[in-house]
Amino acid sequence: MSVIQTENLTKIYGKNETAVTALDRVNIQIEEGEFVAVMGPSGCGKSTLMHLLGGLDKPTSGIVRINQISIAEMGDDELTKLRRRKIGFVFQFFNLIPVLDAAENAALPMTLDGMKPDLARKKACEWLERFGMANRMKNRPDQLSGGQQQRVAIARALVADPTIILADEPTGNLDTHSGDEIAGLLRNVSNDYNRTVIMVTHDPRIAAYANRIIFLKDGSVIDETILEKKNDNNAGLVADKMKKISD
Repeated sequence: MSVIQTENLTKIYGKNETAVTALDRVNIQIEEGEFVAVMGPSGCGKSTLMHLLGGLDKPTSGIVRINQISIAEMGDDELTKLRRRKIGFVFQFFNLIPVLDAAENAALPMTLDGMKPDLARKKACEWLERFGMANRMKNRPDQLSGGQQQRVAIARALVADPTIILADEPTGNLDTHSGDEIAGLLRNVSNDYNRTVIMVTHDPRIAAYANRIIFLKDGSVIDETILEKKNDNNAGLVADKMKKISD
């Protein structure tokens, strides 16, 4: 069953002669438990697509459906609940609160949603333990490496048990080793916990962790590729496609 579906999704910034079309009639369908990477040249509309899928921005025209429901028809309160409970966000810059420890940061969506702090912390700790952070629960962000901070951010995205994870360049601020760890972690989130993961990345090596890649150029979907599992040639295949698209 489709978890996310778009129909002729279009986003235009500005008006008249200053208008810029960021997305142009994009039609995509993403199934439950899929790990999908979105790639394309700079300015092709990748981040705009993520913002529209997450209800962080509104389209100029077209439809975004989450679990068969058009989010354009939702009021502000309903949309806020959708983002808080059904969608987890992971960004390039970890956006952790400096004065909170790892467990408090990971628990934040639940405490904001009214859960008692001790219960929210317990649930956050469960996710952090799964991600190898059992010994770092009480560390603040400045006491963690970049990879560890992103693990906290992913735990925070999952703590409310959302069905969808939107990750915008989640490895863009990490070294190669940490980036591979985070990409592998997101793949496990999809495979082991049946979450739908949509990830924007510019890195073919990171995109190769996904099941499917959607390629954008000039705001339009121009190609889709299904990747074979555990194929060492996937990163090369993705790099070759990106080169052809960018030329």
